[in-house]
Amino acid sequence: MTDQYVNYGVSDSVTDAVLTRRSIRAYLPQAPSDQAIRTLLQSASRAPSGTNAQPWQVYVVTGQAKEKLCNSVCTAFDEQSGQHQEEVQYYPTKWFEPYLSRRRKIGWDLYGLLGIGKGDREKTHAQHRRNFLFFDAPVGLFFTVHRDMNTGSWLDYGMFMQNIMLLAREAGMHTCAQAAWPEYHKVIREHVPMKSEEVLVSGMSLGYADPDAVVNQLVSERAGVDEFTQFIS
Repeated sequence: MTDQYVNYGVSDSVTDAVLTRRSIRAYLPQAPSDQAIRTLLQSASRAPSGTNAQPWQVYVVTGQAKEKLCNSVCTAFDEQSGQHQEEVQYYPTKWFEPYLSRRRKIGWDLYGLLGIGKGDREKTHAQHRRNFLFFDAPVGLFFTVHRDMNTGSWLDYGMFMQNIMLLAREAGMHTCAQAAWPEYHKVIREHVPMKSEEVLVSGMSLGYADPDAVVNQLVSERAGVDEFTQFIS
């Protein structure tokens, strides 16, 4: 991958925002203002949704509230008790090609940057644990949807979250959408006032990328157009 995919500053076009959006896993302590977050979310809400249902509900956690929540989830993660489980399964129960190879490659590319060898359980655990610190981002976001909404609303949700990530790039910020959080929704509910009818969709880190962090050098590969497209005329 070339430098065209690396931009820690403001994006000057939609194309640049798309190409430089990456999953950032190390952040500077500088926090965006509450108004900047409000503007980001308000603009992102222009995402399309079936019948204009707008099925998203967002919880923004910062400061001491975020610290307490992260401490609780990290404790649960360290215990490895097996009692925590996501309500809606994100990944397939059995991986197959080409998805298996892509999953393995991004994992080993990340671990290679960080010097984590195969079978190094301690370092692997420590790196996965950083999910539950929002990778030290100053802002954490949680997204929920009413459990009676159906598949279409989850598709709508993806467009809303994508808007957030691209608009963050426009503002010079970065994000990391995190599917790791829903497994610990019971612990999160102790800190975030989610209603019983809400299902946790995802978490997301938000802030300004640390340009000196080795982990932020990771740029994932993408399949070529001919691998996933058929033109029929």
